Amino acid sequence: MRKPQVVIVGRPNVGKSSLVNRLAGKRIAVVEEQRGVTRDRKAVEVEWRGLTFEVVDTGGWLESGSVLESKISQQAETALASADLVLLVTDVTTGMVDEDTHAARWALRSGRPVVLVVNKVDDTQHEANSWEFLSLGAGDPFTVSALHGRGAGDLLDHIVDRLGEQLEVEEVAQADDDGALRVAIVGRPNVGKSTLFNQLIGEERSVVHDLPGTTRDAIDTVVETEVGLIRFIDTAGMRRRARTEAGLETYAVLRSLDALDRADIAILVIDATIGATGQDQRLAERISAAGCPSLVILNKWELVGVEERDSVLATVGEKLAFLGDAPVMKTTATSGKGVHRILPALSIAAADYVKRVPTGALNRAIRDLQIKQPAPTGKIRYAMQGAIEPPTFTLFVAGRLPPTYLRYVERSLRERFELGSQPLRVRVRVE
Repeated sequence: MRKPQVVIVGRPNVGKSSLVNRLAGKRIAVVEEQRGVTRDRKAVEVEWRGLTFEVVDTGGWLESGSVLESKISQQAETALASADLVLLVTDVTTGMVDEDTHAARWALRSGRPVVLVVNKVDDTQHEANSWEFLSLGAGDPFTVSALHGRGAGDLLDHIVDRLGEQLEVEEVAQADDDGALRVAIVGRPNVGKSTLFNQLIGEERSVVHDLPGTTRDAIDTVVETEVGLIRFIDTAGMRRRARTEAGLETYAVLRSLDALDRADIAILVIDATIGATGQDQRLAERISAAGCPSLVILNKWELVGVEERDSVLATVGEKLAFLGDAPVMKTTATSGKGVHRILPALSIAAADYVKRVPTGALNRAIRDLQIKQPAPTGKIRYAMQGAIEPPTFTLFVAGRLPPTYLRYVERSLRERFELGSQPLRVRVRVE
């Protein structure tokens, strides 16, 4: 049986190999104070609290660089593809740099569970500085000193907890692999998720109550609908870590996050009487990291005054930018108003998620968009679609393309091939 894999990624020279040695409890990986010592990925077996898993060291990831650095990055990408958990390592002594942002974006878009690790935290002053890395969108930081062992035990405990939960989810996924479209309903407590869930499946399947946190586990229900077989997953409300009680509620939140990771589509339910909040924003980050299409449901819409509706919609645009052009739908789940529009939207999102563009048509589109607006630097020689779920396009480029031009390419491809609002990935290979 394959052992769970924990892959360590991050920009070069943040202490990834030192962390591997610390987790393994012995010096295995070569550690030097210079960039690029680690080149190939290396798997090391670690045992903690009765669970044996593999920690995979990588040479780091860079958005661009020399031929050698590109190959090192490819090794990291290969390791990431088989990861059960990803440790995104940063360096508190240098602070956050652009390469950290690029590495975080790459790791989160993989759809793998990511844990943010801030290394070289040797004292309380450095621990305070670690909160700067919250802006990477990878959750709260785990602070460690790989060199001195500070925080290593807590990190290992967290790894084992996450892997144990992941193994349970994999067993569930194997047991109910019936080909149904998996739709996770997520949101803060008491926004009407269970009521919406019951409206969608047509029966009283979940407990509905005004008390936040009534739902304690992810509840799956397979429904035969006009658009095909759908597995709706009702999840527990997810609140800020500081407000999450230890024990049962913590376990419920973990189950909810894992349900989101295995979903094909996420429905983010927001209380329209409050508007999008900071916690909704964090949930949007998690959905974006999972890489699945999403719908935003403004529930309790009938309770919002006409004069307040524009401001509510403005909070959605401001807080949920992570979800791009995800459809925003207004419903009142208690009466069922607006719920009938959700199933067709799910069907469209599912079709767009697996859409494949012929190579010839794709390269004609690349030619046309460059004629319409040439890049200020660099040139796209050709392109190909390497994957679906979501559609992923690789551009083979001479020179470098600025981020603004890549956004233009993404927008043009989305419009040309009617790819809707679901996630789209554009990767660059420098020739």
